Parts: sequence; structure tokens; C-alpha cells
Amino acid sequence: MYRQTASDLAAAREDAANKQLTVYLNQLLGRSHNLIYMGQKPKASGLIGFYRDTYPRIFRETASRTLLAVAIFVATGIASWVLTIRDPAFAHRLLGPQMTETIEQRKMWTESIVTVKPIASSGIMTNNLAVAFTTFAMGITLGLGTIYMMALNGVLIGVIGAATWRAGMALQLWSFVAPHGVLELPAIFIAGGAGLEIARGLLFPGLLPRKVSLAQAGGRAVRLLLGTIPMLVVAGLIEGFFSPSHVPIAAKFSLAGVLFVALLMYLLIPWRKEQRVTAGSAP
Repeated sequence: MYRQTASDLAAAREDAANKQLTVYLNQLLGRSHNLIYMGQKPKASGLIGFYRDTYPRIFRETASRTLLAVAIFVATGIASWVLTIRDPAFAHRLLGPQMTETIEQRKMWTESIVTVKPIASSGIMTNNLAVAFTTFAMGITLGLGTIYMMALNGVLIGVIGAATWRAGMALQLWSFVAPHGVLELPAIFIAGGAGLEIARGLLFPGLLPRKVSLAQAGGRAVRLLLGTIPMLVVAGLIEGFFSPSHVPIAAKFSLAGVLFVALLMYLLIPWRKEQRVTAGSAP
């Protein structure tokens, strides 16, 4: 509202007949400036409110961009799966000889994580956060970089899935991926949606000036990205400590199911009725 009033003031100054309105808006901005920009200590309640109410609402408002990121991931994943099944050499070229040999020996390359859990967990978190931030930031390339990142991740999961399936290790792979993947993959999808939201602001500003459209889309995208950080931290802990452990496979899939349902309920169900300003209500 402050920014809109500042814009109205700039427009009013262009017309000499709006002198009284100009004085009023100038005084209004002067009084509100100190209230808006005065130093305030951050409150824990604000952070709680963001993750409890604001973030799920923004996710729902921009869900079409996240769904587009999912579609890119799934399409490239299926295509790379089919290509790997038809041409096993494709997996060798993409994954490299060491990982390909490990799969052919029916060994999981994740076994080394068990012996260095804290270090592995930290490295996994750092890598996942880097992927999410890169996917988000690439939105400034008109979305091409974001599309590339989603496609690359889709290709990798498709190739690895097909290679392990050919080696009879599909259950081993997905029982490892499921516990942390139900948080990690949605977080990457949301980061992709955030990048595509930036691209939307650039390419389709509508009636807004492109600079304003980008600023608004960028604000939504940043908040989308912030919401993925706790998801990726939890996913990193699970991937470092739980996923590669020798816990029964049924327990791993059960945890995955519980986490996925909880995530869907958090993102999709509005637990509080959103406040709306009705005509004639007090400001």
C-alpha cells in the first residue's frame, strides 16, 4: 500500500489541479514512512506465521508453476528410462564406468554413507540446497536454466532407475530413495516452480511494467524457495542417517508414506480461513 501510494503521488504531481491531493498524499507517506521503515526486532511469531499460513498459501497460488516443473521432470525421467532400457550403453556414458560397474555388481553406491553419517548428511544438505538455489536462480534466464535443471534431474533419476531395474536392484534403490525423496524431490520441484515464476514475471508481465512484474514474481519466488529449506534439511538428515541403514524396507516405505501425506496436507489444506477485506470495512 505504501508503494502504491508513492506511485499515486508521483502521478498526482504531474497535474497542477491535484495540488490538494498531492499535499495529502505527501503527508500520508511522510507519516507512514517511519512506521514502515523504523527498526524492529524480528519476532519468532512472524517466522512461525510465515511457515504456518503464508507459505502454504503462496504455494497454492503458484501451484501451476510447480506442476510444470514436475511435468518436465517426469517427461525427461520417462524418456531417459526408455532410452536406457533400449540402449544400456547410454547409462554407461552418463553415469560413468565406476558407478555402472557398482550397479552391475548389484551393490548400492550408498553403502559408504553408513560409515560417515554426520559428514555425509552435511554434504547431502549442502548439495541439495545448492541444487535448489541454482534451479531457482536460473529462472532469470527466461526459465531456460530452470528447465535444464529439472530435465537434468529427471534424466538422472530415469537412467539410474532403469539401470538398477535391469540389475534387479529396483527395490533396493527405491527403498533407499523413498524416505528422504518424498521431501527432497518436492523441494526441488518447488524450487523449479519458483524459477519458472521468475520467468513468468519476465515474459508475461500483463498490464504491469515488466520491472514491476518481475519484482512481484521475484518476491513470491523467494518466499517459495525459503519454504524448501526446512524440507531439504530434514531430507538431508534422513538421507544421511536413515535411508542407507539396515532398517526393514517396510519401515522405510511407511515413513515415506507418512511424510508425504503430511506434506500434502500442509501444502494443500488451508487450516485457517484467509482474511478478506470487505467493502466498507475499516482500514
